[in-house]
Amino acid sequence: MKIVKGFLKVLSFIGVFLVFAVITIYTSGLIICYGPSKAARDLFVTTFLETGQMKFVVSMLVSDEKVKEIVASNSMQSFDEDIDDNLIKIDTKEEDKKDIELVKVSGSTFAGKMIMVKDPSRVKVSTIYDGSWKEYGVTLDQLVKKEDAFAGINGGLYVSTLNKGGRPMGVVVKDHKIQFNSPAGLAGLYLIGFNDDNLLRIIDIEGKSADAVKKLIEEEKIRDAVAFQEESSDANNHFVKLIINGKTRDIKGKGSGANPRTVIGQKADGTVLLLVTDGRGKNGHLGATAQDLIDIMEEYGAVNAANIDGGSSSAMYYDGHYEMTSVTFYYDNSSWKLPTGFIVEKR
Repeated sequence: MKIVKGFLKVLSFIGVFLVFAVITIYTSGLIICYGPSKAARDLFVTTFLETGQMKFVVSMLVSDEKVKEIVASNSMQSFDEDIDDNLIKIDTKEEDKKDIELVKVSGSTFAGKMIMVKDPSRVKVSTIYDGSWKEYGVTLDQLVKKEDAFAGINGGLYVSTLNKGGRPMGVVVKDHKIQFNSPAGLAGLYLIGFNDDNLLRIIDIEGKSADAVKKLIEEEKIRDAVAFQEESSDANNHFVKLIINGKTRDIKGKGSGANPRTVIGQKADGTVLLLVTDGRGKNGHLGATAQDLIDIMEEYGAVNAANIDGGSSSAMYYDGHYEMTSVTFYYDNSSWKLPTGFIVEKR
């Protein structure tokens, strides 16, 4: 009987705590949305709209009409520029092929790490595919270790429901072989990866059939690639192109909300930039906006750069341990389960 009473007391305490937590969050949201700072309100709204499960918070606090207004004033402008391969001149000397550097980046609402890989041929895709895709993916460190690689970041679009992570979406190419090809019905789909010349490719494949994508991959000589979306359920929910041919994308406001992010870019000398930032309360940070990502990649000399899957998926594994981990408490020293990732081979 004492055990039952004790258990009920614990449940009662948890219930009271949750009620107070909800009230606190709701009250804080009201203060932010109707306080004196328009910038704070806009960041709050756009950030919550990018989450998978918390979009409803915005509708509880702000009218649909106001939400549309806020999104329109913090959005990415169309960017039809195509990559000019002549702007990248890869001249990796033998002594440079081992060069890899890890640097810290930070802003007012985020912290992050960037891997700089001098030899772009070392950056490839790792997947869980072994003739078929599974229901469950694996953590990033497992994707890295599977290839006996040195480092890695999370990869492309996938079904993340319940953190099963075994099903990619769009397209996956590994070592010139198409392992997944289902582009139909995915708005704003882009193929992001490398060709035989080790040049970063960011190719619009929206509306293309699987056969058309297969032909494109063959013609473009794509060796490793994943896919991500320019747009999903909200105009600022997904975005891809950040910098093309040295030109930064035009944005309104911050371009997006603040969230964990993963970005891949390439410098004029072929060096690959792999960026991961934190957010959603991890380390006390909200996350990085589209403008933050553009600023970082431009600072480090990216000629071309693309945003890929972020949020809870964002993670970085480097030299035997995690440098950036999932925002989920249970995966504080790990990552969500993933079907794909970009890895950096050892030298």
